[in-house]
Amino acid sequence: MHYGKKLEYKGEEALKEIEKLTAKADEVQNNLLREILIRNGETEYLRKYLRGSKDVSDFKRCVPVSTYKNIYPYVQRIAISGEDSSLISGHPITEMLCSSGTSAGEPKLMPSIAEDLDRRTFLYNLIMPIMNQYICGLDEGKAMYFYFVKAEMSTPSGLPTRTVLTSYYKSKHFKCRTRDPYNDFTSPDPAILCNDSNQSMYCQLLAGLIHRHQVLRLGAVFASALLRAISFLERNWFQLCNDIRSGRLDLTITDPGCRSSTLSLLTSPNPTLADEIEEICSRPSWKGILCQLWPRAKYIEAVVTGSMAQYIPSLEYYSAGKLPLVGTMYASSECYLGVNLKPLSHPADVSFTLLPNMCYFEFLPLGGENGTLLSMEFDEEEEVPNDKLVDLGHVRVGHYYELVVTTFAGLNRYRIGDVLQVTGFYNRAPQFRFICRRNVVLSIDNDKTNEEDLHKSVTIAKKLLEPYSALLVEYTSYADTSTVPGHYVLYWEIQIVDSPALPLDHQKVLEECCIAVEEQLDYVYRRCRSHDKSVGPLEIRVVEPGTFETLMDLLVSQGGSINQYKTPRCIKSNNAALMLLDSHVKDSFFSPRDPKWIP
Repeated sequence: MHYGKKLEYKGEEALKEIEKLTAKADEVQNNLLREILIRNGETEYLRKYLRGSKDVSDFKRCVPVSTYKNIYPYVQRIAISGEDSSLISGHPITEMLCSSGTSAGEPKLMPSIAEDLDRRTFLYNLIMPIMNQYICGLDEGKAMYFYFVKAEMSTPSGLPTRTVLTSYYKSKHFKCRTRDPYNDFTSPDPAILCNDSNQSMYCQLLAGLIHRHQVLRLGAVFASALLRAISFLERNWFQLCNDIRSGRLDLTITDPGCRSSTLSLLTSPNPTLADEIEEICSRPSWKGILCQLWPRAKYIEAVVTGSMAQYIPSLEYYSAGKLPLVGTMYASSECYLGVNLKPLSHPADVSFTLLPNMCYFEFLPLGGENGTLLSMEFDEEEEVPNDKLVDLGHVRVGHYYELVVTTFAGLNRYRIGDVLQVTGFYNRAPQFRFICRRNVVLSIDNDKTNEEDLHKSVTIAKKLLEPYSALLVEYTSYADTSTVPGHYVLYWEIQIVDSPALPLDHQKVLEECCIAVEEQLDYVYRRCRSHDKSVGPLEIRVVEPGTFETLMDLLVSQGGSINQYKTPRCIKSNNAALMLLDSHVKDSFFSPRDPKWIP
């Protein structure tokens, strides 16, 4: 398999590679697993189970399904004690990648080897050839993407520890990319590579505004980062305009790389451009502002599936619904996984095609025979029988699975924690809809509410705000067991976006939102609330504007990354986060009645 060694536009060659890989998905997968076993079969981890065998059937019979607690001791021995990579990998481990640490718990360290960067680049090189099939002329302008790095650390044994995106942006694969029209970004590399996220954001926004008439696509890795950029622009547009008008860069930008690269764009005063931007930004409503500031933009690229679906209404507001929301790829810190072959699909209909050369895929079935997701059959730490797993070619359309991967870097039958639903096949490669992270649940008694159920309930309840021109900007949740019985708490940040047609009666409307959420939760929750009385009335705590940005700052300071940041849909054990949220609560509302429950 030939991987791209740098980011570049490969055109038809990339599309042919997709056809070739997906047409022989089973064969590619089997060959890849054999290669992993040849390379890693003598590692301490695999020898424990295979005793030197490199046989695929022995691997499936003898190697157990694993979670982070199984790999953690080996990671510690390599990262802390400086033991050899051969504990888990036949190739040297070059870095430890930090998971975002904000989906559900503490950051995890994932082993990575040098050629993993080739695999990530291979996937990135597929994106523009796919997009080019659906939107023409993307080589006639620039991309304004907000990318950020996080300051990296190193383990006691000297291995770098950083996020997967920081690793990529600092690699030669990205920095030495081909300067072709499909990879022409407004942001200067030194601004992307600046560890100070505020200075980075300022300079990236300034560059995007300077090139406003050349920008053809907008984006960030996650929708939340793009909305953070819009919020930053709301607070700083006046100063950005001053810089453009005067041709001088604000003195608060002190990072040498940011300063020199941005000054090279401010070649002379441009009062005409500054006046254009100021006129747009000073309008009373920011509805559609993305299209006004960047009038040639054709789409927004960001992850808008899973927990990021919450941001769709905000992005549609700021684009006036005129720009398609495009999620191009499916990736994790553990492994890059697949691509969206129909990028203009509505976010609710997005399916990702798994690429069989990324890693060895297996799937843990969830739910009943009819394909419904009844429950998460296996808890995160519960032992899973080996014979429960199915391989890539034997998943069934409509059924739900938890993703399990085996990688060259030393993850063996590792449960990533993503719940997926099979939507079909492209050639012989399955296509999946991302449902949720399996280990994000609210629970007080027998009730178990996963991320998707919570999101569906909130999505329906927040419609009650629309007649009042109110928008749910962000939310999270908490299972409050300090009372008896315990109850669900939702933290909501609400923004009035236009002059409301009706005055907002907070108590009446928010109480109805509480019961609307409860009515949409599952049978067991409603039984616990209405019959067993083992769960108390749901509570919505309305927080001050900007609270979730402050929460993001806190979680990023604790080891997260703006690129990879996802608002945690459930706060479990982060006391600092809960204290922050509670310190910003303006008002609190409870369900006025029990939800309907029929035995």
